[in-house]
Amino acid sequence: MQKFVCVHGHFYQPPRENPWLESVELQDSAAPYHDWNERIATECYAPNATARLLDGEGRIASIVNTYSRISFNFGPTLLAWMKRAMPEIHEAMVEADMRSRQKFSGHGSALAQVYNHMILPLANRRDKYTQVLWGIRDFEFRFGRKPEGMWLSETAADSETLDVLAELGIRFTILSPFQAKSVRELAAKEHWKDVNGGCIDPSRAYLCKLPSGREISLFFYDAPVSQAIAFEHLLESGERFAGRLMSGFSDKRDWDQLVHVATDGESYGHHHGFGEMALAYALQHIESNNLARLTNYAEYLEQHPPTHEAQIHEGSAWSCSHGVGRWMANCGCNSGGHAGWHQEWRAPLRQALDWLRDQLAPLYEVKAAALFRNPWDTRNDYLDVILDRSPENVEKFFEKHGHHPLNGVEEITAIKLLEMQRHAMLMYTSSGWFFDELSGLQTVQVIHYACR
Repeated sequence: MQKFVCVHGHFYQPPRENPWLESVELQDSAAPYHDWNERIATECYAPNATARLLDGEGRIASIVNTYSRISFNFGPTLLAWMKRAMPEIHEAMVEADMRSRQKFSGHGSALAQVYNHMILPLANRRDKYTQVLWGIRDFEFRFGRKPEGMWLSETAADSETLDVLAELGIRFTILSPFQAKSVRELAAKEHWKDVNGGCIDPSRAYLCKLPSGREISLFFYDAPVSQAIAFEHLLESGERFAGRLMSGFSDKRDWDQLVHVATDGESYGHHHGFGEMALAYALQHIESNNLARLTNYAEYLEQHPPTHEAQIHEGSAWSCSHGVGRWMANCGCNSGGHAGWHQEWRAPLRQALDWLRDQLAPLYEVKAAALFRNPWDTRNDYLDVILDRSPENVEKFFEKHGHHPLNGVEEITAIKLLEMQRHAMLMYTSSGWFFDELSGLQTVQVIHYACR
């Protein structure tokens, strides 16, 4: 029996750009930094690219790019900001993915992510498709390869969301064990075993068979260890972190085991100071002492195809015990430390944005039909312009999709229509509903997108 370890970091901050200026304005609460992106990049994203390993005397023994040794994803909108503001960190991640391919049998450690962190079970299928497609294409643009896995916003999933992933070629995603409903062996076709309450065995990959006939693999992370990383100060000691990871293995299992954890990547340096050093030490300790083999999800999946299948709870997520209520109702889940506050504002905000989306869609279809051969295919391809707004590339885009050669006025109208659709998706960024405070940065930001 072999032992494998995989640490996944979900590195993400919501888009913060002023929707009219396309730049991030001063955020006083991030002082002494200009804004929260800059602050967290300095405290977390950069240190993880240059994590220090110390010797017994407390001297720097080596510098490690932790991204090359873990599984990770970065939000596309965050990477776009990083490419402009801190390009050296952006390139360090791309280089780390290249190194990981050499280490993990040709499989890169970077995963794609849903484009602007929309809660997909609450989206219509058209928006689901565009969000996943844009996430894939942004990944290909930055990392120069097709993604094998994709991180779902807040791990929020339902069958339709998983079906869109599978349709677009995604092989696997990562979920909370509390999202698992039942499991059974593939070969035996025995009765389904109830695994509610996080009781699923996280040491293997599972196959999820979808109503369409498509399939996708699922990994359910180790919840207790992940919880300890995020909330129980486990990162105060790299050796203790390594020991806790190793505690996830069991002698009662007679198969190759995978111990894997998933947390916000900001745990490693922003939420917990010097957490990147604990991570680097733990990985080195495990590897140098031959305690287990480091891997990533894609490599493990290739070497250990699923022997069991799983069913999930429809409309579930890792940060809400009420399904996806946190992003549509006063479900009781909150964050911000205001005792006695409620979030009754969540439902009308969601309803207002849904109304706006549904008012804009037919307007877009009618106006865009006079300019494009297929308005929604054109929206799906619009990421090509978002990534490169040079006049030459915009003209190439119009030549590909134009109903006819567009004149100057028509080109302006076309861009306005497509930007309208872009902001109609940005306004659903999940952080707008996550926190207690309606007038906080995150909720105000999504309202700004709606106004735009």
